[in-house]
Amino acid sequence: MKTSELLAILRAHPAHHLQFILPDGGLVPIHAHITEVGRVDKTFLDCGATVRRLSYLCLQSWVADDTDHRLPAEKLAEIIDRAGPILGEEDLDAELEYEDGFISQFPLETARIEGNLIHFTLGTKHTDCLAKEICLPPANAAGEDGSSCCSGSGCC
Repeated sequence: MKTSELLAILRAHPAHHLQFILPDGGLVPIHAHITEVGRVDKTFLDCGATVRRLSYLCLQSWVADDTDHRLPAEKLAEIIDRAGPILGEEDLDAELEYEDGFISQFPLETARIEGNLIHFTLGTKHTDCLAKEICLPPANAAGEDGSSCCSGSGCC
């Protein structure tokens, strides 16, 4: 979900509260605070020696003891608007950062309205080789030791 889509949903339902649904069907507690709204920029070198850049909107959640707390959509939209100078002009992908034993980041995928709640479905992130054409040998080119990475193939 892009920032523009998130804002449109929040603005269309200003009095609704937010419910985030984890990829396994579990729920982020409805009384979670959004403690940070930020732009995350990552510049990195992939295993094929290509420099890449990635930017996204990160909503950091935090679960406190005040179980009566509810964040209405209008308030989150206002916070995102105030972060505009930080976020820039790009329509960034939106992610939720959530801690339940360890910190994880989940892309916001879809939203549906039910009663006075906006249910945001969270997706998963995966690692990947971004230079498969360089790093992965042909299927029939196993190394002498049976490994799938050939010497001199450009693989890490």
